[in-house]
Amino acid sequence: MTSVGRGDPELDTLLSIEQAAERLGISVRFVRRLIAERRIAYTKLGRYVRIATRDLDVFIAAGRVEPTSRWRVGA
Repeated sequence: MTSVGRGDPELDTLLSIEQAAERLGISVRFVRRLIAERRIAYTKLGRYVRIATRDLDVFIAAGRVEPTSRWRVGA
């Protein structure tokens, strides 16, 4: 885990692909696929790819499905 900017609220912690996969509970291969398909934001530092924890939170929130207020049977 890489912490960017000591105490600066604008900067976030950067995670490796392995750390991001662990946090999401998915495989490293799937995280790489998300990056290749540009479905998750990432930061490129030279040859290294890092994902900000804030970007993981945005990705999770984007996939959230709210429950409906009524459940209709037979619809």
